[in-house]
Amino acid sequence: MSRPAETPVPTGRRGRRLTPYVFLGPAALLFLTFSLVPIVIAIALSFQDTQTLGEGQWVGTQNFEELGSDRLFRTALLNTVVFAVGTVPTSMAIGLALATALNRPLPGRGLFRALFFVPMVAAGVVVGVVMSWIFNTDYGVANNALEILGLGRIPWLTSPSMAMLTLILVVVWTRVGFCMVIYLGALQSVPAEIVEAASIDGAGPWARFRRITLPMLAPTTSILLILNVVFSLQAFDIIYVLTGGGPGFSTTVLIQYVFRSAFQDGQMGYAAALGLVLVAILLLFTLLRQRASKKAESFL
Repeated sequence: MSRPAETPVPTGRRGRRLTPYVFLGPAALLFLTFSLVPIVIAIALSFQDTQTLGEGQWVGTQNFEELGSDRLFRTALLNTVVFAVGTVPTSMAIGLALATALNRPLPGRGLFRALFFVPMVAAGVVVGVVMSWIFNTDYGVANNALEILGLGRIPWLTSPSMAMLTLILVVVWTRVGFCMVIYLGALQSVPAEIVEAASIDGAGPWARFRRITLPMLAPTTSILLILNVVFSLQAFDIIYVLTGGGPGFSTTVLIQYVFRSAFQDGQMGYAAALGLVLVAILLLFTLLRQRASKKAESFL
């Protein structure tokens, strides 16, 4: 019985040239539709006086000029810096400490790793709702526990001086697990022979960690630093649910001010200008961090 003839697969030069574009086409189309086009529209809106509905009027650089005299913009920018400084190094330091501890053979090590990573998996809105119950001034679990211990109530979310600190604590709690997992993977790639050789030469645990482990974690630390800064500058859901930017404007960060200007005040053009400023800050930080990493590598 004869076999049916198979359809020949084109293997010519033209087919080989078109093959990469066939595979890259869908991804490029998605990037063009959902990334590049919105960026171009945002740039165009930043030079217009545009309301939520209706056509815009070109005003040149007026939106960017107003940023210099906008008191709320300066407040949001300062809050963003405080929030990033409070969350990024703290979450990375605690994550590294947990990863170092859980990298050793301990009973229940897998369970502890999973428990520390669970907050990162939870949705930001859910975390914000739960934490708003815990830190409620009147009936929150935190204040009830303080009263049992004979201490006074703390206005966790109603005091301008405490709201930002509470927000930083919550975000650090959600982000520690992510830093722990990344550092844990990096620690497992550190050659055990080098650590063992240093131990034989008389180096103590702290000396081995500072002289061997920490320098080998430098690439991971650099990547984590950039990721955590990006996360902090883009943090919106937890802040929106937990404090709403208040009390007053004590926890209003840049991305929340963008949302407020666009969808509450209806100033789409001004919100686009704010968004571009936020993107510029992200790009500037990334470039500075890459330059610092190259300089550090050149000295090694």
